[in-house]
Amino acid sequence: MSTPGLIVLMGSGETAPSGRILHESAFQKLPIPVNVSIMETPAGFELNSSQVANRVSNFLEHRLQNYNPSITVIPARRNESEFGTNNPDILGPLLFADYIFMGPGSPSYAVRHLTGSLAWNMVLARHRLGACLAFSSSAAIAIGEIAVPIYEIYKVGEDPHWIPGLNLLSEFGLRIACVTHWNNTEGGVHLDTSRCFMGKSRMTKLLSMLPIGVTLIGIDEHTALMLDFSQSSCQVVGKGTVTLINGKKHQVFETGTSFALSKLGTPRIPHTSDGIPTDVWADAVAANQACDLHLPVEIEALISQREQARNDKDWNKADSLRHQILDLGYTVLDTPDGPKWDAS
Repeated sequence: MSTPGLIVLMGSGETAPSGRILHESAFQKLPIPVNVSIMETPAGFELNSSQVANRVSNFLEHRLQNYNPSITVIPARRNESEFGTNNPDILGPLLFADYIFMGPGSPSYAVRHLTGSLAWNMVLARHRLGACLAFSSSAAIAIGEIAVPIYEIYKVGEDPHWIPGLNLLSEFGLRIACVTHWNNTEGGVHLDTSRCFMGKSRMTKLLSMLPIGVTLIGIDEHTALMLDFSQSSCQVVGKGTVTLINGKKHQVFETGTSFALSKLGTPRIPHTSDGIPTDVWADAVAANQACDLHLPVEIEALISQREQARNDKDWNKADSLRHQILDLGYTVLDTPDGPKWDAS
């Protein structure tokens, strides 16, 4: 059984200078080159949705170039159109992605155009097969069991309420709601724009409406919460904090700290294909097998010898082995999680 990939929930800052660590925390655990798919969907209603997605693409290309990212922007802007979340002609790269990113836009729009779509089922299938899913800002709000319709409340003036979300973690036994921009201060001293522009008073109302058993995750700006199912743990990365609220229980976790996944509920690992249409799962498995590159035994041995030389601080031998590996057509990148390789 495959181990599901990481899930990274970002409060904001996906293209800020401080955002590099938010992405790199996941890139370090992925094969090189990292195949990236960036989906336009959350901002699909905007006339410049391609520019929104391309800002993320350019950021990853330049700030994480050591990981040699191969990036595709998926122009899936709405559910029924040529550029649609049900159009297989534009969604193919999702089945080969190691890192799938969705970011700013509208939570309610993202939910409306992804729910039950081919695109969303492809995303679920790739995650079950090991791909990392990264959601920032509005997209992170949309993946909860319930979501806050930010624009409808903050801009249109509707009363505080929740709407059904994409419920990404339901098959994992976790019931969550996510609120990004938790510590936002754009309103200055005259307007409380914290809690993703809801302000503390409206958030108090929303919390009173939170279904029993649902854990609210509040994520500060320039901060991410990384869910690791292989370790049953969560890690806070970036500049700020993550707040967990369940009933009367409030917990705040500083950056650099980890906590058990069980703090979000009662986690389980689903059967690989649970909740995914049979045809989508079959296509995902076939694509996964097609791109499953196996490192030759002799290269694996040389990389192991080089790592031992580095541990022994025998830098001359390590350099010699690196050149030997390079001559055989492979590049080795040293990362905090150990050596990563790439076929040159």
